[in-house]
Amino acid sequence: MRVAQITRPKGPFEIVEREIPNPPPGTVRIKVQACGICHSDSFTVDGTFPGIKYPRVPGHEVAGIIDEVGPDVAGWTVGQKVGVGWNGGYCGHCASCRRGDFITCQNIQVSGISYDGGYAEYMIAPTNALAMVPQELSPIEVGPLMCAGITTFNSLRNSGAGAGDLVAILGIGGLGHLAVQFAAKMGFHTVAIARGKDKEPLAKKLGAHHYIDSQSEDPASELLQLGGAKVILATVTNAQAMNAVIGGLGVNGKLVIVGAPMEPLQVSPLMLIGKRLSITGWPSGSPMDSQDTMSFCALSGVRSMNQVFPLEKVAEAYGLMMSGKARFRVVLTTGK
Repeated sequence: MRVAQITRPKGPFEIVEREIPNPPPGTVRIKVQACGICHSDSFTVDGTFPGIKYPRVPGHEVAGIIDEVGPDVAGWTVGQKVGVGWNGGYCGHCASCRRGDFITCQNIQVSGISYDGGYAEYMIAPTNALAMVPQELSPIEVGPLMCAGITTFNSLRNSGAGAGDLVAILGIGGLGHLAVQFAAKMGFHTVAIARGKDKEPLAKKLGAHHYIDSQSEDPASELLQLGGAKVILATVTNAQAMNAVIGGLGVNGKLVIVGAPMEPLQVSPLMLIGKRLSITGWPSGSPMDSQDTMSFCALSGVRSMNQVFPLEKVAEAYGLMMSGKARFRVVLTTGK
């Protein structure tokens, strides 16, 4: 089988042939059909995640078919359509797992970091990492939902916002273009915020009821004129952009962060106290959350907008995603 591996931190991608592995107990072998490229794959490529053993195959937005079932596996069969996301397995015995909060497992495994991921024709995954895929969704559609999709869907449905509440999406890129669709389909009064008037037609097409150009307008003031946001979902990786919108939250409003800027936020404690505001982050979710995300997409028509590359063009595809010039997600296919 062909895999795209990294042999050392900051090293180049290498397409190599390996033997097709046999699944050990408690795992399945997946014939990978598509794998999305996520910015978090840089943890493996750049070696910034502790404990990575090289060579390593990145990829945690995996869509494929179970090709072989290992010993001691129940409930999964050859031929099932499955996905694997960031939560690539959990221990089941730490405090978080005992509470059913698998995404914060103290011993979490991550596909493409803890073990070889989806930049390959085949991969091995533990059964507790698997999400069942609806028949309505193609592998290319599924890939980005396993990280970008679940993160935005899960954060919105757990944000505390209800149908009719004003919900703003900051940024309409790889995460944001999915978040706008989810927010509109969930019945929120949806506002898209981005830089430039040229993005307004797309925002409206995705379902936004209002568009705010943060280059020519004060986004906080515009949100207050609309009544103040119950939730602002920040999908950008720019702390200044987040600082600029916090004032647009209404009483008891919440800034939910899924983009990860390196610089700190600057916020007035008096503003937080006076309006009972809160700021929170949200990771992706469990494999069951991935199933919920895909089921919602199958029912509602939410889809990722993707640029597709064959596995052998992994370096070009990865470079495009990391450059910030991709519109909107990048997906590798294996031809399987």
